[in-house]
Amino acid sequence: MNNDLDPDGVASALLASISVLVRQVRQVPTEGGLTMPERTALSHLNRSGPTTSSALAREVQITAQAMGATLSTLRARGMVERRPDPNDGRRVVLTVTDAGLQALKDKRNARTELIARALTGGTFTPRELEQLAAAAPLLERLAQNT
Repeated sequence: MNNDLDPDGVASALLASISVLVRQVRQVPTEGGLTMPERTALSHLNRSGPTTSSALAREVQITAQAMGATLSTLRARGMVERRPDPNDGRRVVLTVTDAGLQALKDKRNARTELIARALTGGTFTPRELEQLAAAAPLLERLAQNT
């Protein structure tokens, strides 16, 4: 590492710039769009697999009541379904439906298109695009190690 680079300064600059980027892409509208709580619940449910409402609420650190309201809306829209827990018939687990997966995909695609337009809009030189491409796996590793 370059001795002139201050890890605290690098961390501060990365956090500031990534925060701005995340705020921008979160605001991308999509048809039949999801609210932030709905997207969060669907994303976590998709990653973690079938789980209970209370476990999902703990995972995303919101109240069980708030999660229940969010899941109720998602169920009404056909994006989440309830099934008996295969390990405990007294419990119900939630799963993401095909419609929920499509909503997540639509949001991801809209965000990707936003960033692709920014990258191809003439703001970045070919060399800068190469640097951004090289930085992507480093940012992924940074995310995995925080």
